[in-house]
Formats: sequence, C-alpha cells, structure tokens
Amino acid sequence: MKYSASPAISEGPIEPRHSEPSASKRIWIDLDNSPHVPFFAPIVEELKKRGYSVTLTARDAYQVCELADLFRFTYRCVGRHWGKHRILKVFGTCLRALQLIPTLARERPGLAVSHGSRSQVIASVLLGIPSLCILDYEFSQSLVIMKPTWLMTPEIIALSATMRNTHRVLQYPGIKEDVYAPAFKPDPSIKSRLGLDECNVVVVVRPPATEAHYHNPKSDELFAATIEFLRDSPNVQVIVLPRNHKQAVSLRRSWPALFASRKLSIPEHPEDGLNLMWHSDLVISGGGTMNREAAALGIPVYSIFRGSIGAVDRYLSNSARLVLIESVEDLRTKVVLARWSRPAAPQNIAHGALAKIVDDIILLAESRC
Repeated sequence: MKYSASPAISEGPIEPRHSEPSASKRIWIDLDNSPHVPFFAPIVEELKKRGYSVTLTARDAYQVCELADLFRFTYRCVGRHWGKHRILKVFGTCLRALQLIPTLARERPGLAVSHGSRSQVIASVLLGIPSLCILDYEFSQSLVIMKPTWLMTPEIIALSATMRNTHRVLQYPGIKEDVYAPAFKPDPSIKSRLGLDECNVVVVVRPPATEAHYHNPKSDELFAATIEFLRDSPNVQVIVLPRNHKQAVSLRRSWPALFASRKLSIPEHPEDGLNLMWHSDLVISGGGTMNREAAALGIPVYSIFRGSIGAVDRYLSNSARLVLIESVEDLRTKVVLARWSRPAAPQNIAHGALAKIVDDIILLAESRC
C-alpha cells in the first residue's frame, strides 16, 4: 500500500467560484480518518446537488489523503497523526485545530461536520461556528470542555448512551455503512491487480488500531493468533490491510516467510475497501468500520476487536451478520474458511440513512443552530 509523504499542510486544486454563497450554504467537512472518505462521499455529492458549497479538509493519517485522491476529492490536507502517546495526541489535536483556523476564518461556513474530529470541534468553538459531530461508537472519548453543538448517531445507539442533552442529539436509521454501501458497484479488475487466485479462499485481514485510545492489547493477541491460524490453513490467501506505514513494516518483520511466499500480501496502492472485500471470501478485522462494511454487503465477517463492544456491533452480532471472536479457541471453532457464495451483484438496499443525514445537515446549516 502506498503511503504519502506529503507536508503537514498542502492544498489541492480549488474549484473556481462564480459567486460567493451565503454562510448557510457553506458546509465544512473534516476527514479525520480513512473510513470518513467513503462515508462522506455520497453526502458531499448530495449536498452539492442541493446547491451547497462544501469545503473539505483532511488529516494526513491512515491513508486519508490517498483515499481522498482515489475518490477525486478537492480538499486541503491539514495536520498529521502524532502517534499513540497520550500527551502527543492532545498536543497534535490542539495543533491541528490551530492549523485549521486560517482556512475556516476565510471560508466562514454555516456548519462544521465531521465523524468524530476533535480538532474540528476545537476550531469550531474558537471561531464560533456551529458543529455537528457524527458518532457510531458510544465509547469514544470526547473532549472534556469543548463540545460540538450537535451530535448524531445511528438509531441503534440509545440516546442515554450519548451522555448529552437529548434535544441536541439527532439520529438516523441503519448504520453508518448504509450511507455508502448501497451505491457500491464491483470492479473485477482488482482480482488480476492483486493476484487473487480463484482456487484459494481469499481472506481480508485488518489489524487492530494499536494507536487508538480504545485499543485493548487482547486484540493484538487475537490478531497474532489469526495469522498463525491462517498460516496453517491450506489453500488460503491473505490480504492484509495495515493502518499505516509503521504497522506495515512491523507486519513484514513479524512474518517475513509468509510475505516471501505470498501467503500474506499488502496492496501496493490504496484500494476501494468495499471492492476488495466483495472479491474475497471472508473478512477478519480488529476494527469496526471494515467489519460493518462487510456486514452491510452480506460478506462473512469476524471481529477480533476486544475493546468495549458498542451497540452497533451488538446489533450486527445478534442479527447473525457479524461473528464476535473472543478467544483463540473461537478462531478454530467459529471461523469458516470456505469460498463465499457470492451473489451476481450487491443487493444495494437503501436504508434511508443518507437522506436523513443530508436533510439534517441542511436543517442545521439553515437554522444556524
């Protein structure tokens, strides 16, 4: 997978403006993590269709900028990741908030929107810009002092779990992945590009988010056991999707023989995660979004995430769309290494999530909160 060495602040080509829209017609969206790119893609498209100007900023972390390029976004790259140390995290969050301010002072949007960007919340508060923070994991740590104006969650998450004034919490049907999964169209060229062998069981594996505040070391133990389990399974091809360059280096150092034999491989360039999973047979992931994307598409998926299990994952598990792996023994007894009976095309069922989110964003922007 390709990793960018772009500077902390850079600027892509900016679309020409023929007229200056009012503040209520200007929306600022901050892309803070890689799952935010596909999530916001249809939201941005729909907002533009309805006559809104959208300013995009992106953090240079977890392939966010590479994916934004893949989706052909026009955006400004602002700030980077500062590692897992708590003090550095706080410093990096505050520094990025300050780096965002000049752009936003010029744009003066009517509403700031993100999926959990703490830097955007801080910058919005300092500039007096109303903000909407979308969340789908109720155990995420929030800022102690500065809070977004509004929260939005899936209806699956109880309002009481948000720890906020419920009059300031909006909800949408389904799950976050229902916003963009219905528009997915498979591209079979990925099979030749990644050398996916039709004779093998293709497994997509995502390591745990080792630098996240919610990381549990037990997830690392399960991940290592997963690789060993797949190593000993014949006719299995594993595509590993590391979260950053540091994790990719660590993986290659830990299992050099498996990479040399091509039992394990890492894509050289950013790939559409939905498309990769669609052309695999099962997914094993230590993070939430990829698990939920697979579940949204009906792909067999197993979670080795060992942090606090959120309401969305509980819902998917209870509905048999996601299997929770809680021990090494579960790997042997619950994971089915078999070819997936892939349908001719995705079901592409619209759940109303996209329309509800866009409608609420417009409502808040026009009302000025």
